[in-house]
Amino acid sequence: MTLAGQSWAYVGRTRNGKTVKGKVDATTEAAVAARLAAMAISPISITASAAGTGLNREISLPGFSKRIGLKDLAIMSRQMATMIGSGLSLLRTLNILAEQSENPSLAKILAQVRNDVETGTSISDAFGKHDSHFPPIMINMVRAGETGGFLDGALESIAANFEKEVKLRNTIKSALTYPVLVLIMSLVAVMVMLIFIVPIFKDMFAGLGSALPAPTQILVNLSEAMIWVAPVLLIGGITFSIWWSRNKNALAVRKIKDPVMLKIPVFGPLLKKVAVARFARNFSNMIGAGVPILQALKIVGDTSGNWVIENALTEVAESVRQGKSISGPLLAQPVFPAMVTQMIAVGEDAGSLEIMLDKIADFYDDEVQAATEQLTAAIEPLMIAFLGVIIGGMVIALYLPIFSISDAVN
Repeated sequence: MTLAGQSWAYVGRTRNGKTVKGKVDATTEAAVAARLAAMAISPISITASAAGTGLNREISLPGFSKRIGLKDLAIMSRQMATMIGSGLSLLRTLNILAEQSENPSLAKILAQVRNDVETGTSISDAFGKHDSHFPPIMINMVRAGETGGFLDGALESIAANFEKEVKLRNTIKSALTYPVLVLIMSLVAVMVMLIFIVPIFKDMFAGLGSALPAPTQILVNLSEAMIWVAPVLLIGGITFSIWWSRNKNALAVRKIKDPVMLKIPVFGPLLKKVAVARFARNFSNMIGAGVPILQALKIVGDTSGNWVIENALTEVAESVRQGKSISGPLLAQPVFPAMVTQMIAVGEDAGSLEIMLDKIADFYDDEVQAATEQLTAAIEPLMIAFLGVIIGGMVIALYLPIFSISDAVN
């Protein structure tokens, strides 16, 4: 268990001479004094106190805190852009966001960001201290907007980017949910039949005194093996899940997994379109925010979600570092369709790369949407047929001996 943070008790005097008391959360005594000054309170005493005692102490259990998702960050960015654009100070904006955020984890981090900003830290550096929660693209776009004096515009771009990313992820989930559920149902049905149903028929077949048909014998053998196969599969599945959650983002795993994912029939082309859409959108936003090309390429590669794209952009960055164009090296990368590289080349020549990348992202967003709808429409009857073949085949195998006996009697 971990405590929520440092709390400070203060006694102060307002401008009309009234003495007030209260508590604030801050990292240092100087930050408390700065906040009281912003509240027009002259501090008399400031003392550190525990975040709470007994039942009033805020407690968080590791692993049970609510995760900060892209949707939370999109809402926060949109609200922050609106308030800053309306003339609210950065400190007041952060204070409001920390108080009204519905996600407790995000509220706690925003309070820490506010405390850092109070002590003179820039907003981008304050976000950078929590890079496990704020993506690199967000930190760098905020830094660019902060430096260029268009922080509200940068936050608007971040919000729009995250909103489209959330929509894209939901589209992919909707395409994958049905086949995954049907596959799980099939596996569960097969396991139940092998463990509970087949043994009943096995005892019944034992009194027949004749050899079982080959399909039935295979089913009986599988049922007998389930005594040790089921525990092994269960333990192996749990072990693999734990290993996968810890190592799925490791470079050695991604070098094998990501190229294979792009080559899977049906789903591979869809994942490729998703990767290209994400690359184009992120790259466009980074350029629009004024982030240098080389830095933007690195960040876009890191946030692409696919090692093939990341590796390709590393080679592109090296080419750009040597004074060459962006589109030239992209032509040599098979992951990028010819249309993408040609549009980028036109954008480079015309000085409208950001606009071209936006058009590419919108085009592939529509492509993903259309491909998902087609895939969903096509996969439903296929999965139903698959489930029918598996369960129907097992039922027929169980009844084959009965049919054989009936034929022999006749």
